[in-house]
Amino acid sequence: MPRREARGCLATPCAVAACLLLSLFTRALALNIAAEELKDQSKILVSQTSWKNGNSRKVSKELKEIVFVIQSQRNSFHSKRANDLKQNILKQAAALGKETPTVLLIHLLERHEGAWTILPLMHDFSASYSRNSSWIFFCEEDTRIHIVRLLETLRRYDKSKDFFLGKALHDDESTIIHHYAFAENPTIFKFPDFAAGWALSMPLVNKLAKRLKNEPLKSDFTIDLKYEIALYIWEKGNGPHLTPVPEFCTEDVDSPETAHCATSFANFLPLCGDPVKKTDIFVAVKTCRKFHGDRIPIVKQTWEREAALIEYYSDYMETSIPTVDLGVPNTERGHCGKTFAILERFLNHHPSTTPWLVIVDDDTLIRSASPEKDPDWPAVTGMGAGEPCTYTAEGGLTAAF
Repeated sequence: MPRREARGCLATPCAVAACLLLSLFTRALALNIAAEELKDQSKILVSQTSWKNGNSRKVSKELKEIVFVIQSQRNSFHSKRANDLKQNILKQAAALGKETPTVLLIHLLERHEGAWTILPLMHDFSASYSRNSSWIFFCEEDTRIHIVRLLETLRRYDKSKDFFLGKALHDDESTIIHHYAFAENPTIFKFPDFAAGWALSMPLVNKLAKRLKNEPLKSDFTIDLKYEIALYIWEKGNGPHLTPVPEFCTEDVDSPETAHCATSFANFLPLCGDPVKKTDIFVAVKTCRKFHGDRIPIVKQTWEREAALIEYYSDYMETSIPTVDLGVPNTERGHCGKTFAILERFLNHHPSTTPWLVIVDDDTLIRSASPEKDPDWPAVTGMGAGEPCTYTAEGGLTAAF
């Protein structure tokens, strides 16, 4: 079916289908990542060696009480990144004592449908680890963890109480992706930055597991996972708020500002090879009849001319644009039907020489990632979604074929 495995995966329900298309990066990228990993690991291990004497028994016990959960993805590139982090955690633990912590990769927990959304895992976390563990610590594949500092940080919080720890984010103004919640003052609600890592105390995990058993989740539709988890835990004021932890950081691992941090983030640009040509990218724009008059003209006046291959997919055929009617009616909740139809049409109607498919909404902006150096290399970003990224963004889905 796919012509080549794709290179990235956005953790949304629609992106699951595209994940089957993802491929390995180049050997140069692998070598670049290995060098970064080795440098990060060496710095952490050197700082821990002098701390070990006299503390190994206590540290071993505390480490056994933490279950590390890496929010991993199945495709080969991301699974390798996640496994490298797992090995780093285990190597740090081995340098501190004989006991090793439990480290789980979410993409391997396949018996749970929707495991990437975290909440469906609470029952198993409670059943499997509540007796001997105190914390479930979550992180992304590029989170860097300094275990000694993490242990020192967690000691400040009473593990017998309900704690939800993380680096706090908030909305400066109400947004559509958060359903305009807390519209009067959106800054009051805090949610965790997954890149910095976040933690749940075991008593809170047990409560969440019990609640989920008695009141199953009403929807499997997820837009912004970190926000929706915080909202579920908060439970309209009946549950705990996120407790901000200054030691959970997202500064670059090489930054001097991370001297106090228990976590940091590996911010480096991978060696992705030569820029992609415009003629190698097919852009599929998702729209519907009610937006033909206001959104599509903006696309045509801005970035459409940068796309060599582009089609507009709608629930209505309008020759003046033109749009392609996919036969999928517009819906207020969930748009996976249209995405699947676009994937099928691309595979069946377009030449195999087109290696990239970019799927965007009609309010997505596309701009050059580096217009001074290469105007043919596009980045995708949703309006107001924040920083653009090379392969995927909140406003779009990119896959290689």
